[in-house]
Amino acid sequence: MCRTQAGVDMTGGGASGSSQGRELLPANVVPRHYHVTLEPDFEKLTFEGTVVIDVDVAEDSSSMAVNTLELDIRSAKVSSGGQTISSAPRVSRDESTQVSKFDFDGSLAKGSQAQLEISFTGHLNDKMVGFYRSTYKRPDGSDGILATTQMEPTDARRAFPCFDEPALKAKFTITLVADKKLTCLSNMDVASETEVQSKISGTTKKAVHFNTSPLMSTYLVAFIVGELNYVESLDFRVPVRVYAPPGQDIEHGRFSLDLAVKTLKFYEKVFGIDFPLPKMDQVAIPDFAQGAMENWGLITYRVVDLLLDEKASGAATKERVAEVVQHELAHQWFGNLVTMDWWEGLWLNEGFATWASWYSCNVFYPEWHVWQTYVTDNLQSALSLDSLRSSHPIEVPVKRADEINQIFDAISYSKGSCVLRMISTYLGEDIFLEGVRQYLKKHAYGNTQTGDLWASLSAASGKPLQEIMSAWTKKVGYPVLTVTENEEEGSVHVKQNRFLRTGDTKPEEDEVLYPVFLSMRTKDGVDKSLALNERERVLELPSGDFFKLNANHTGIYRTSYTPSRLEKLGKAAKEGLLTVEDRAGMIADAGALATSGYQKTSGVLSLLKGFDSETEFVVWNEIIGRLAGIQSAWMFEDKAVRDGLEAFLRDLVSPKAHKMGWQFSDNDGHVEQQFKAMMFEVAGLSGDETIIAAARDMFAKFMSGDRAALHPNIRKSVFTIALKFGGEQEYNKILEHYRSATNSDERNSCLRCLGRAKDPILVERTLALLFGGEVKDQDVYLPVSGLRSHPAGIEAMFAWMTTNWDEIYRRLPPGLSILGNMVMIMTSGFTTQDQLSNVEKFFVSKNNNGYDQSLEQSKDSIRSKVSWLARDGEDVAAWLKANGYSA
Repeated sequence: MCRTQAGVDMTGGGASGSSQGRELLPANVVPRHYHVTLEPDFEKLTFEGTVVIDVDVAEDSSSMAVNTLELDIRSAKVSSGGQTISSAPRVSRDESTQVSKFDFDGSLAKGSQAQLEISFTGHLNDKMVGFYRSTYKRPDGSDGILATTQMEPTDARRAFPCFDEPALKAKFTITLVADKKLTCLSNMDVASETEVQSKISGTTKKAVHFNTSPLMSTYLVAFIVGELNYVESLDFRVPVRVYAPPGQDIEHGRFSLDLAVKTLKFYEKVFGIDFPLPKMDQVAIPDFAQGAMENWGLITYRVVDLLLDEKASGAATKERVAEVVQHELAHQWFGNLVTMDWWEGLWLNEGFATWASWYSCNVFYPEWHVWQTYVTDNLQSALSLDSLRSSHPIEVPVKRADEINQIFDAISYSKGSCVLRMISTYLGEDIFLEGVRQYLKKHAYGNTQTGDLWASLSAASGKPLQEIMSAWTKKVGYPVLTVTENEEEGSVHVKQNRFLRTGDTKPEEDEVLYPVFLSMRTKDGVDKSLALNERERVLELPSGDFFKLNANHTGIYRTSYTPSRLEKLGKAAKEGLLTVEDRAGMIADAGALATSGYQKTSGVLSLLKGFDSETEFVVWNEIIGRLAGIQSAWMFEDKAVRDGLEAFLRDLVSPKAHKMGWQFSDNDGHVEQQFKAMMFEVAGLSGDETIIAAARDMFAKFMSGDRAALHPNIRKSVFTIALKFGGEQEYNKILEHYRSATNSDERNSCLRCLGRAKDPILVERTLALLFGGEVKDQDVYLPVSGLRSHPAGIEAMFAWMTTNWDEIYRRLPPGLSILGNMVMIMTSGFTTQDQLSNVEKFFVSKNNNGYDQSLEQSKDSIRSKVSWLARDGEDVAAWLKANGYSA
């Protein structure tokens, strides 16, 4: 699954008994095959279904238990060896564990086979889980409904009764009954079509029978019924298609279609195993909670993450679509073919898919320099979340269904992929990939734990990976390395301690010693042999005095240098001795260390001031990101200080923005396009009058019908600047454009900007949009993201949340990760102790299940800002005054 971009910081045995406190089904029977038949009713928004589950009987049994949720069981039957054992077993249901138990007279003997047949009715819900409905506008303006699925992690039980645990793999034969004009899709290809009498309407319909799948987990089962158009490629061994409902231009699926063909061929070669299914479909779904879902052979996506109008979308959107498509296709091997045995091994799916998408993107698009971006994207995302006390280990124990959704976060995805990148660098890419191939071949169609990966990598490399890597996946957090120098002795002293953003690490939180790959860069190259396995170590100071740890930032740690060494590194950067990754990573470390009190914020501001001649996009991205972090922490401070920070940012960015310009041509490279767009936006938002005037001019022409007046790369930037320095007129025009635009990327740009308007009336209008009927539930986080940019917006969001909490909780149930995202967006902008107390007071009486982790992480984030301001508030004010940015 690919996460949405919400814009916030954000082992054990198989499936028997209640292992380690997990809520598991009884292990008396084991599923082998499901035959599922479903017929959706688009009038009543329900569906009729039957499932016949073939099971092996592992213990003498007089009952069977399966997972169900929001299903009405109409009848059930248990049979074995062609004989009916029970035509009406007694059904009891445990709502809290989502289990239905079928008790019957008589007994099934251990070693026998049996069938459990269940007829049921379900609801085509609007919560984007299970078997649900998605709505869209047809070209003629009428409303259409699509029935689709989202099963991960524990929602297959909403679609049909099943053994809904990843280790209980079985084969699936799906039949869908629908009107003849509708398209029916599932994981496999169509075996046959027959005419049948509808159970719902009594009319003649078609029954589409799909071929039986390989062994797979329930969370990967998928089926779709509705009006769909498609584009197809036959350039791969099996057909590859991209589908979309009417109202979407299906030709915008060409980029993802061609990329999928290319990626499947590449992954087959790299992973050493052929894609095992007879077709690959990718479908754009108008209502979708995540970014995409890797259902085997039938990947589902948000429209904006699959369809790409290259004429109307910027370079950043193209990169996002490529990354999502390659992520989901990597899952066809990592997750689908080889699956974690329980959800605490989620990183084996998500960390691998994340790493593989960047790896393949780098091969296909070397001019994108994605490994440079990786340092400011994935690595910083992981380090940011993992610096909170409320973070969790990569292998985090989860017991209940409502806990699982919360670990689809930057730890499982970003930190997981960073661990793989670190191992790949340590072992060398060829050896790493050989270990990966062994892992996939050994465990194909099975389930694994993290130890199985270490075993394969150890076998390929001859190195004891289990010992080296265990701390990185089983323990929370990461270290900061404090580097001090003894010039007389010519030595460097390195010491590791647990890093917490709040700067208050307790002795009991600092007991883990992480194996750290030091990767020391000197004028002679990079020494990859150096490691820190103990608390502290003395290294020889290299000749020539130039050194930097964590070359290219492939290690998961922060490095704290002395002010004099940091100054020398700043000079080394100007002399070309540091790579782009080194420069960006060094800035990121300095910013994070100021947050936690290892360094003074004034030192970071001075460091950034010295980077004014920097030439690379990724480094500027990190400079701007770190200054934005300071601005958000100082959000509620004295206006003179806030204005001073904005003036400093403007002074830093504007010369570069003017030099690069904001005209785009076909000669601009992919990275250059993003670079120009970023500098234009940041300079404009920080008050550059020339750029504000240019943005207003482009905005007026664009809104008057001259679509060529505004390049897609800066569409969002122009809208944002127009709103920040405009008012109701600009707001109305952007809202009008949102309503009339058909391109999902354009519509999202409009929503993301609206919160920038500061007028209290416009703030209220933005908040009213959330549940006003015209913004889909999947997109509710978009309008509020802009509100986090100014104090009034942050306060208004929280007030709205507290007033509308019951409706928020009803519409975004705790089983959906969107609820946790919204809680974080609407609370984490605060910076004072009083504001933190208000958040704590509000939630103390609420049921926090399903979003408790997000809430704790948000409160931790506020605490870190409170302590940062207490430490460095005067320091920053003094620096701004001394440097002429405030009076």
